Amino acid sequence: MEIVKHKSLAAQNHALSESDKQLKILSETNVISFADKLTETAMFPLKAIGINVFQINLGKMCNQVCTHCHVDAGPDRKEIMTKETMQLCLDSIDLTECSTVDLTGGAPEMNPNFRWFIEELSKKGKNIIVRCNLTIIVANKKYHGLPEFFKAHKVEVISSMPCYTSENTDAQRGDGVFVDSIKALQMLNAVGYAKVGTGLILNLVYNPGGAFLPPAQEGLEKDYKKELKERFNIVFNSLFAITNLPISRFLLYLVKSKKYKEYMTTLVDSYNTAAAINVMCRNSISIGWDGYIYDCDFNQILELKVAAKGQHLSEFNNTELINRNIIVNQHCYGCTAGAGSSCGGTIT
Repeated sequence: MEIVKHKSLAAQNHALSESDKQLKILSETNVISFADKLTETAMFPLKAIGINVFQINLGKMCNQVCTHCHVDAGPDRKEIMTKETMQLCLDSIDLTECSTVDLTGGAPEMNPNFRWFIEELSKKGKNIIVRCNLTIIVANKKYHGLPEFFKAHKVEVISSMPCYTSENTDAQRGDGVFVDSIKALQMLNAVGYAKVGTGLILNLVYNPGGAFLPPAQEGLEKDYKKELKERFNIVFNSLFAITNLPISRFLLYLVKSKKYKEYMTTLVDSYNTAAAINVMCRNSISIGWDGYIYDCDFNQILELKVAAKGQHLSEFNNTELINRNIIVNQHCYGCTAGAGSSCGGTIT
């Protein structure tokens, strides 16, 4: 897939906001609306069933510029969650039956209060996930201690790894990313991650490098484990195959390469009712860096706030949220195509 140099969508079109431009493109698709597709399978409106996962975006600043990044993150992004908003997250978590807190970015580790937040979450006994881009660990001396810090707090690490070869990985994530990712994985293995008996979980993520659905997750995981072990003596727990949703940089790529309509048709033709039943937005919520609440981090990028009273953490209402209708749009086809897609990989 051609690398799209980082430039926010808003900067490319001053007449429309970043999210409005994307929603306009999505509205011009040539396929049945996602809401109508749900109606066909008696699933509209799509309803929440609880809050088991609190996914929190700690900021859009990142040391990388990946072609598939739906957050449009990069070194020039200044949006960072404040310590005060982190405290609102902690207070809101106490009002739910949430068992898992999933920290994302950008590179969440670049938030100046990242370690404090992890320490506070640890006190609550929650399962903590950090979506680490790996290269941050070797990017600067101040991050070299992250593997030990993650170990001390039993953090589950999930990291993007588009391929077990440098060519494909660097094409999607930038020159030199593969070598640094291998170094970081070896550092995580060295402190016990993915080693039998340690309980330290290290999972990898595969995103397709173009306008196609990911292959079967199980077979892909076997290939990754074999190749990474033989080539670099690296081990990991699971591989998650995630479909690229038609938003942000990937949407730009689809439009620029004239593959948007073809890709949307592929997603619709691959619609899976079982995947729709189990989409992640039904049992999770997504918190933006500024404290606003969304059904998922994809809706967050499109600025589609939850359909409930109290759309900000300062007005958090657990009852409203667990009984809400999920906001859907055309991009939702990405989560329901084929075996389905979630932040934890395939659904069915």
